[in-house]
Amino acid sequence: MPLFFRRRKPSEDSRKRLEYQLCLSKEAGADDILDISACELTEVPSSAFSICKVLQKKVFIVHGNELKTLVPKGCCISALATLKVLDLHENKLTSLPADIGQLSLLQVLNVEKNHLKALPESLGDLRHLQTLNVKSNCLSELPATMGRMSSLRTLDLSENSIRELPTALANVRTLESLTLDAAQMTFPPATVCAAGTEDVQRFLCSELGLEYCPPSQYLLPVLECDGGTASEDGVDGLDVAWQSKFLDYEKRKEQKKLEKLTFERDLDEKQREHTQLFLQNNSRKESVLLSVKQEQERLEKGLSQQQRAQEAERRKILAKVRQAETNITGRITDLLMDSKRQEKSAAFLQALEADRIRMEQLTAITQEEADCLRKKEVAMAMQKMLSESCSVRLLQEASDSRRESMLSEACRSLETMDRKFEQVLLLQQLDKTKAISQILQEEEMQKAAFEALQLQRDSVHGYIRTQIKLIEAELMQLTRLEVKRRNLDAENLQEVLSDQRVALTDLLQQMLKQKDQREAELHQVLAEMELKSASNQENYWMIQYQRLLDAKPLSLRMQEAGVETELVSLLCKLSAQHYLPIMAHHRITAEDLRHMTDKDLRKIGISEVGVQRALLSWAREDAPSTPPGGSPKMMPEEEEAPPPIPSAPVQQLTPPLTPSAPLTPSATSPVEGPGSSECVVCMETQSQVIFLACGHVCCCQTCSDALQTCPLCRAHISQRIRLYHT
Repeated sequence: MPLFFRRRKPSEDSRKRLEYQLCLSKEAGADDILDISACELTEVPSSAFSICKVLQKKVFIVHGNELKTLVPKGCCISALATLKVLDLHENKLTSLPADIGQLSLLQVLNVEKNHLKALPESLGDLRHLQTLNVKSNCLSELPATMGRMSSLRTLDLSENSIRELPTALANVRTLESLTLDAAQMTFPPATVCAAGTEDVQRFLCSELGLEYCPPSQYLLPVLECDGGTASEDGVDGLDVAWQSKFLDYEKRKEQKKLEKLTFERDLDEKQREHTQLFLQNNSRKESVLLSVKQEQERLEKGLSQQQRAQEAERRKILAKVRQAETNITGRITDLLMDSKRQEKSAAFLQALEADRIRMEQLTAITQEEADCLRKKEVAMAMQKMLSESCSVRLLQEASDSRRESMLSEACRSLETMDRKFEQVLLLQQLDKTKAISQILQEEEMQKAAFEALQLQRDSVHGYIRTQIKLIEAELMQLTRLEVKRRNLDAENLQEVLSDQRVALTDLLQQMLKQKDQREAELHQVLAEMELKSASNQENYWMIQYQRLLDAKPLSLRMQEAGVETELVSLLCKLSAQHYLPIMAHHRITAEDLRHMTDKDLRKIGISEVGVQRALLSWAREDAPSTPPGGSPKMMPEEEEAPPPIPSAPVQQLTPPLTPSAPLTPSATSPVEGPGSSECVVCMETQSQVIFLACGHVCCCQTCSDALQTCPLCRAHISQRIRLYHT
């Protein structure tokens, strides 16, 4: 804590005077006065408060300094509780402490020539204060609590900005001397203030409705409380006593100047000793600094080694990332090439479709010619029938006469039979309506089953679904790699990842459009077939369903024929006939199933858990030990993905489709499957949704519903694609 004024360096004499006065006040037999005046102080030293508290000083003189506050930080004004005289004139105080009322024994307070703007309210707690000098300050008003100062005898308010006196000042009955600037006063009026202290007190008492009494009637208790040292004359005796004390103080001051010189000599010797100690301390400090420097060099060397190791590790990680990028770039190139091949195959399929339509038109023309020939034959037959009818009519007229007689007899019997027949017809009509409704319902069910099987057996539709799944897996891998790169601060590679992700997203959207287009084409084929089913042909949809089932390739039907009959019957019991082509393609036998696990079955394409368990339990418990029709064959563990779905023609109306081979990743993908990475929003559920058009896979289904922008790239979400576990 600085003790001196910062702007100007204190003189050597001021510093020595302060040290001397502090040391002098600590000596045995010293008086009750602590004088640190004219020492160029900006703050009162804390040691002065300690001295006043421990040695119970009664006079504290601090005038002629540059104080801005009386109590410094870390000190308490209660340490000055024993003071009777406090001299603070000629300083730069702007305010007095708010708790100055704790100086209950204070009798003289001199704050002349300061910068005080207001007096604290606690000033009224100084019940023993007899002299208060606030001359030459910046006061504009006085606190009303001054009316509680029951011992105040002298009050100097001159050279301030005070215009009004508080009416509570009339309660100070001991006030003998009041000095103020009468010309600028407004309350009491200037004429009253110029008349003297007695007239001012009379005016204030009349304002409060009190009776004025001279101060002499109230001075006796004050003087008795002062210890009987004051004379009976009042003010003169008290002033003479304090003047005698100040004269004694000046004499002791002259006597101790000699002691001051001796003290300065001792101080010089101590300073020389301090200089020697300072030099020794510098030498020790240099040795310590040298050791610290060596230790710092050792630490820097270790730090550089650690940094080199971290840099090598970082390079390894970046090399792995670049390798993964190369693999992804290759896969994207394969995707783009496959997309081009798909376009070529689509053009070929369109050409085949045009040939099919042309063949149908030719077939329709042939049908029209056959109808014309049939009409001609019918006309010739009708002419022949008319000639025969003429001859028959003649014979009929001859027989009519005989028939009329017979009719009259038969009419009676027919009337009875008609009534019974009508009843039977009504019953048959009811049965017919019920049968027709049942047949229509079965026809709709057959149509729905045929539509589902048509979508399932359509190779183009299956190929597009396979490509969409591969693109979704690649998008998940790119998203996960992008998140890892952000953690590695590899921001310079984000642009390459973004371009690749955009290319995959465009390809995914193209595949989705092709899927919708293919479904629309299949629906159109279905509508054409429905128009053809308008004839009275029964079980039309059941016949088409059987044709579609029988449209398997010859090689696949031969492979299915080689599957064990027990295994085929088991699949039929489990309603899992759709897994029969997979079992036939991989040539799975009962012996193979004994050595397989759930993971192996999932790899070859059997994903239903119930079917897996049933097959494994049957193979281990009920299957024959030696399979009929072939040697046992183990499924290799290295096989990673099911083979492509064999292409099959839809039916006779749709030509066989030959899509290109499905795209497979060129390297082992770090993404285990849909939802392998956690959601970046809730951090709990796995990612399940692809955002378009940015292509990020970073959110679960629940969190994605509330989002409008991608949480990774802040792009607008135009479409969401749900990923399902397979």
